[in-house]
Amino acid sequence: MNTKLHAICDSQGRPLNLFVTAGQVSDYIGARALVSRLPKVDWLLGDRGYDADWFRDALKDKGIRACIPGRKRRKKTVKYDKRRYKRRNRIEIMFGRLKDWRRVATRYDRCP
Repeated sequence: MNTKLHAICDSQGRPLNLFVTAGQVSDYIGARALVSRLPKVDWLLGDRGYDADWFRDALKDKGIRACIPGRKRRKKTVKYDKRRYKRRNRIEIMFGRLKDWRRVATRYDRCP
């Protein structure tokens, strides 16, 4: 069984909130769980898995601008700030660090 980790992190890549779902579940479930926990921010960076009209509307109601590219099958294209979206690598780095910690915590490496 796989799991999927959804996270809210700050601009420095430090995790603020985490939510775990089953691996085969859509990203919308994680977005719905975390939307109420969003801090007061100007922008939210997310990947294509979080592209949903209801999620964009919820962000707009909170005064947050979404920087989420549209899904490839979306009929109406969505504009997003491509320069700002490049900063999403900090989120990927955060996930990499979390995976390193998990490796230490679960003792996959038995050697010193």
